[in-house]
Amino acid sequence: MEIFALGEGSYSVDSSKKFIPFDPQTDNYRERPGSLFIHVNPFLVKTTDDLIVFDTGLGYKDTRDELLLHQHIRNTGFDPDEVTLVLMSHLHYDHSGGLVVERNGRLEPSFPGAQHIIQRGEWETGLSGKSSSYHKEIFETLKDAVQITLVEGSGELKPGIKYELSGGHCPYHQVFWIDENDDKCFFGGDELPEPEQLIRKFIAKYDFDGRKAMQLREEYGKKAAAENYTCLFYHAKSNPLGRVKYTDEHFIILSA
Repeated sequence: MEIFALGEGSYSVDSSKKFIPFDPQTDNYRERPGSLFIHVNPFLVKTTDDLIVFDTGLGYKDTRDELLLHQHIRNTGFDPDEVTLVLMSHLHYDHSGGLVVERNGRLEPSFPGAQHIIQRGEWETGLSGKSSSYHKEIFETLKDAVQITLVEGSGELKPGIKYELSGGHCPYHQVFWIDENDDKCFFGGDELPEPEQLIRKFIAKYDFDGRKAMQLREEYGKKAAAENYTCLFYHAKSNPLGRVKYTDEHFIILSA
């Protein structure tokens, strides 16, 4: 198994829910009062049978009008057209923007040949247009253009790939466990977005069910430590890949 973090950069987001690029080396966070600062890391995982993207970032482009996500995939030695599975934890814009790309004034699927795995309730929420956290036009673009597999609850997508309805960050959030020949990885989306959230327990105001999300983080951390999973931290600032050690009721994050 090969794992690649496809870092899309750092951003500030305020009450308008607009994501503004933020360079910690040159920008001053004090000039963006009331903003939440986040880091965005989609992931690419190569297994024997599949090339998998875990969540797709904001869908921003580089100076050549190329989707950053596509370019980062090419930098790993693969081509975006080789992606076979797109596994979505949920569809908030900072996780789903890269599902589509704008070309000649129109939105097109970023991975037209891939199977997209989404919780049915999350898909229906995104299409409803009732929340500004979701961009309905993304899902309208996808619905008749790509293979979408709507799953419900928890289960096994195929041997070695399991999905689990978690429902802490948002009601239909899901996480993924991959196990192939003793290589294991866990993608927790926004249930386990940063390694620091394992180290310090807290209830996040931005979670749908903050207490449940806190409890899930601990459960996932203990399982990852006991079974030697590599954790993929979507919003990590500096260490998006890590192994977890649990000792004396404390978590320690080790570099993967």
